[in-house]
Amino acid sequence: MTEDTELLERPEPTPENDAPATPTLRERVKAAVDARDAEQLQALLEPLPLSAALRQLLALSADDRDRVLELVPTELAAALVEEAPHAAATELVERLEWDRAAEIIDVLDSDLQADLIGDLDSEDAEAILAELEPEDAADVRRLVAYEDDTAGGLMVAEAFKFPVTATVGAVLRSFVDEEQDFERYRGQHPYVIDTEGRPVGVVSLRGLLVAKRSAKLGAIMIEPIVVTVDTTLDDLQDLFDRHSFLGLPVVEADGRLVGVVSRAAIDAAALERAESETLRLQGVVGDELRSMPTWLRSRRRLMWLTANIVLNVIAASVISAYEETLAAVIAIAVFLPMVSDMSGCSGNQAVGVTMRELSLGVVQPKDAMRVWLKELSVGVINGLALGVLIGLVAWFWKGNVWLGAVIGAALALNTVLAVSIGGVVPLLLKRLGQGPAAASGPLLTTITDMAGFFLVLSLASLLMPYLI
Repeated sequence: MTEDTELLERPEPTPENDAPATPTLRERVKAAVDARDAEQLQALLEPLPLSAALRQLLALSADDRDRVLELVPTELAAALVEEAPHAAATELVERLEWDRAAEIIDVLDSDLQADLIGDLDSEDAEAILAELEPEDAADVRRLVAYEDDTAGGLMVAEAFKFPVTATVGAVLRSFVDEEQDFERYRGQHPYVIDTEGRPVGVVSLRGLLVAKRSAKLGAIMIEPIVVTVDTTLDDLQDLFDRHSFLGLPVVEADGRLVGVVSRAAIDAAALERAESETLRLQGVVGDELRSMPTWLRSRRRLMWLTANIVLNVIAASVISAYEETLAAVIAIAVFLPMVSDMSGCSGNQAVGVTMRELSLGVVQPKDAMRVWLKELSVGVINGLALGVLIGLVAWFWKGNVWLGAVIGAALALNTVLAVSIGGVVPLLLKRLGQGPAAASGPLLTTITDMAGFFLVLSLASLLMPYLI
C-alpha cells in the first residue's frame, strides 16, 4: 500500500479522537475546591477582578463557598466578602467557624465589621467579637448601636488624629512609620484634637508640606466642619454636595471625635437605598440574590404576593357589587382594565418623580401639600386629554356616545386620583418611617383599580337608560 493510499484510508478524526476540551474556569475552581487545593484556588481567583472572582464564588454550592473562604488567604477572603452584596456577605460570614470568621472580619473596615456583626444572631456575634482584639471589639459594639442611615452607622471608627500640641515634623514622620496602617485612613486629612478628644481643627496635606517642621498643628490648622452621630443620610448628602471634602469628622453629643464618615460611604449608602426602593417597587422584600436558599427567597416573595391577593379580592368585590350593570352593558367590561391600567401608569409616574425628588433632597414630607397641588394640575390636564381620547375610542368602537362619556369621565377622574396618591403618599410614608416605594406597590394599584371600577360602574348605572 502506497503512502498516498494510507492517507486516503486513514479515518477522519472524530470528536472522540480529539484532545479533551479545556476545562472552564468554573470547572477548574470546582476541581480545586474538591481537591482542597489552596494554592490552586488562590492562583485561579486572585488574578481576577473582584467582581469576577465573586461570581465564581457565588456560583458554587453553600458548602463549597465555605471551603473556598477557609482555603484562600485571609486578605482575599476579606476582599470577596467586602465585594459581596450585604445579604450575601452576611450569609458567607455566618456559615464559617467563629475563629475563621473573626480573622476575615478583622481585616475589614470598622463600618463593614459593624454591618456584618449587627446582622448576625447574638450567639455568633458575641463569639466572633470574643476572637477580636478588645479595642476593636469595643469599636464594633459601639458602631452597631447606631442607626444604619446616620453618620454613626456609616462612619469608620479609625480617625487620623493628632493632639493640638503635635508638630508638623511628628505628623510627617508618622507617614513613614511602618506601624501605621494608612490604608485605614484613606480619604482623611489629619484631625487635630484637644485634651478631651474633641476635634478643634483639620490640617491639609499641602499645609503640612509647606509648614516648618517645628510648627505646632494648632498654628496651621483650620476650623473643622463636624457632624454628630445622629446626622441623617439626607443631611450628609447635602453637606457633601455643598463641600468638596472626602470625609467629615463625626462627634458624639459631648463633642468627642468618634469616627470619620467618607463621601464614598455616603454615595454607597444612597445607592443601596435607591436599589432597595427599586426592588420594593417590584414587590421584592429585602436584599434578594439567587445564591440565597430557595425557601427563603420563596417566603419573601410570597409575603408580598399573598397580600396582593387580598387587595385584589377587595378590588374584585367592587365589580361584584355591579354585576347587574355589567350584565346589561357587557361592553363596559372591555374598558375596565384600560381605565385601571392607564390610571395606574399615571400614578407610577407621580411616584417616580416624588422618589427622585426625595433622593435629591428637593422635597421633604412637610412639602406634601405643595406636591399635591403640583400633581393636581398635571393630573387634571392629562386626565382630560386621556379621557377625551378613550371616550372617542369607546364612542366610535361601540357606537354609543354615552358609553364614551362614561369611560372618558371615569378615566379623567381616576387619573387625578392616581397622581394625587402617587405624588403624596410616598411623602406620608416617609414621615411615618416606612419605605416610600411601597406607595407604588399594592397600595397604589389597589386604590386605582377600586376607584376606576367604581367610577365606571357607578356612572354607567346612573346613565343606564342611555347605554342599553
